[in-house]
Amino acid sequence: MPEFNVTPYDVEGVVDYNKLTRQFGTEKITPELLNRIKKHCGDVHYMLKRGVFFSHRDMNWLLNEYEKGNKFFLYTGRGPSESVHIGHLVPWVFTKWLQDKFDVPLYFQLTDDEKFLFKEKLSLEQTSSHALENALDIIALGFKKKKTFIFRDTKASGTLYPQAIQFAKKITYSTIKGAFGLQDSANIGQIWYTSMQAVPAVLESIRKKHNVPCLIPLGIDQDPHFRVARDVYPKLGYHKPALIHNKFIPGLAGVQGKMSASSEESTIYLKDTPEEVANKIKRYAFSGGKASLAEHRKLGGDTSIDVSYQWLEMMFEPDDKKLLKIKQDYESGKMLTSELKEILINNINAFLKQHQKNREKAKKQLSSFLWEGEKLRKHIEGK
Repeated sequence: MPEFNVTPYDVEGVVDYNKLTRQFGTEKITPELLNRIKKHCGDVHYMLKRGVFFSHRDMNWLLNEYEKGNKFFLYTGRGPSESVHIGHLVPWVFTKWLQDKFDVPLYFQLTDDEKFLFKEKLSLEQTSSHALENALDIIALGFKKKKTFIFRDTKASGTLYPQAIQFAKKITYSTIKGAFGLQDSANIGQIWYTSMQAVPAVLESIRKKHNVPCLIPLGIDQDPHFRVARDVYPKLGYHKPALIHNKFIPGLAGVQGKMSASSEESTIYLKDTPEEVANKIKRYAFSGGKASLAEHRKLGGDTSIDVSYQWLEMMFEPDDKKLLKIKQDYESGKMLTSELKEILINNINAFLKQHQKNREKAKKQLSSFLWEGEKLRKHIEGK
C-alpha cells in the first residue's frame, strides 16, 4: 500500500486509519466507550457504530467530568470556501446530534483568516463572504439557535486575539514547522494560525469564570492543530479539550485521499440539482461490481471498494436494517451496481431537497446565529 500523508492542508494517498492513530498518538474508540456514550444518550449515533468516528483524545475523561456534573460544551469549525460539499457535513451532522443529546452550547468558528493565509488566490473579502454563505448551510442542519454561536475570526478578533497571543507565546516556530511540514517560504500568518484555532476551546471557561470541559468533533486531518495546542492549555490554566475524529468520505472516483471541493466530478455539492447529482453518481461513482452481468450475478459486488455503498454507510442510510439488506443483496449479486447507485441518488436528493429549503429559511435567521464584534465580546464577558 502506498504511503499516505495527512495534514490540515493536504491529504494524500490511501489513508491507513490504524497507522494514523499510532502516528498521531490518538486512541481508538472502543465498545466500552460506545457503551458509556449510550448510557447518557439512550442510543449511539450510526456514525459511531459504523466507525466513521473512530478515534479520540480524552473522551473518557470528558465523560468522567460530565458524570460529576461538570457539563461540557462543543466547538467545531469550517475553513470557508465557495461551495460546501457532502464531505464537510460529517462532523457537523454528528455535532448536531451531540448538541441535541447533551443539550450543550456550541461555538462554531469560521476561519476566514486561515483561508486567506493559506489560499494565495483568495482575498480577505472573498473568504469573509464565503464564510457567511457557509453559515447558511450550517444553520440549515437545525442547530439550536439559543445555544449556537457562529463567528468569523476576522469579525471576532477583539475577543479572540487577547487569548490567541497567550497561546502564541508558548508555541515555537520549530514546533509548528514540524507538525505541519511548513517550509521556510511559508508566510508568518500560517505559522501563527494555530493560536487562533486554539481559542474557542476556552471561551466558555472564560464566560463561566471556571474551567468548563470542551469537546471538539473534527476530521482527523485537523488534529495536528490541537496536538500542538493541547500542551499549552494547562500552562494557561485550562483543561485540555477532548477530541473525537472522523474519517474522510471518499471522492466519487475512489478512495484516494478525501473528497475535494475543487474536483467537480468527484464531489457532490450542497447546491447541486437532482439532475447534477444523478449524472455525477452514474458517471463517476467507483463501482465494486463485476465486469459482466453474469459474473456479477454469480460473484456479487465488493462493498469495500464501492463508493456508492460507502457513502450510504457513512452518511446517507442511517437505518441499520436497510443498510444490511443493501449490503447482502449487493454482495450476493441480487442487486446490480446501477440499482445501488439509484438508491444513493434518491437518498442524497431527498436530503438535499430538504437542506436547500432549510438553507433559504436560514437567510432570515443568519443575524441571530452570528456572534461577532461587541455581541460576542459581551457574551463572553457575561454582560
